[in-house]
Amino acid sequence: MLIDTHCHLDAAEFAADRDEVVTEACQAGVVMVVVPAVARATFAAVAAVCRDHPGCAPAYGIHPMYTEQAREEDLDGLREMLAVHRETVVAVGEIGLDYFVPGFDQKTQEFYLVEQLKLARELDLPVILHVRRAVDAVLKQLRRHVVRGGIAHAFNGSPQQAREFIRLGFKLGFGGAMTYPRASRIREMAAGLPLESIVLETDAPDIPPEWLARHRNEPRELPRIAAEFARLRGVPLVEVAEATGENALRVLPGLQKRLANAGPHSKLGRFVT
Repeated sequence: MLIDTHCHLDAAEFAADRDEVVTEACQAGVVMVVVPAVARATFAAVAAVCRDHPGCAPAYGIHPMYTEQAREEDLDGLREMLAVHRETVVAVGEIGLDYFVPGFDQKTQEFYLVEQLKLARELDLPVILHVRRAVDAVLKQLRRHVVRGGIAHAFNGSPQQAREFIRLGFKLGFGGAMTYPRASRIREMAAGLPLESIVLETDAPDIPPEWLARHRNEPRELPRIAAEFARLRGVPLVEVAEATGENALRVLPGLQKRLANAGPHSKLGRFVT
């Protein structure tokens, strides 16, 4: 089965045609889509998307690039959201650190990361991590504040860092960046890391694959991303679809319940070989 473990379907870029985007993902063979929030202001939109589309599963968190707009009471709002939606939420996310974009206060980012890791540990939820130019800093906090694992989204670290995430119970997310021939380091890791440690994602509408250039990314692109991943590894596409789908279900146990509740009339369907 093909599961898009990271897709911002609540984004404004999908406001005009969200239903069509979901339908086309279904027709392409995508089974489930994980929709992570980025700020308290987006919690309601994420919940609405996942209510309207049973094949979508929510995660709630405060993204590092939104931490300077956040207030400490937003953490109380996050706790409340996780409690109210305990039966449907699959992770705390998108959380993490971003040291790539200049001008963002690292201490503020670290504060919100730590507080959200504590909340995830308290509620026994996995986390979905945003990690950019801050891999070692995130790993440091994960060792201090142990959670049940999760996904290192858009993984772009070293093989050594990959092994440490795996040791800590995390899967590594690969998506559109892997499809660019010049992304040799990411492609080498996609080809060489253990298959049982990898999940697939689009990060739509962002990180478009090579064939979309600068156009809007969509979850319907996941099968083609999976095909490129299979080509890099030299294995059949169906093997990649089943393995990465099972990996997602293991690391995000709430997806199992969401998948069962979606039922045969879900707008997202089974992968067709």
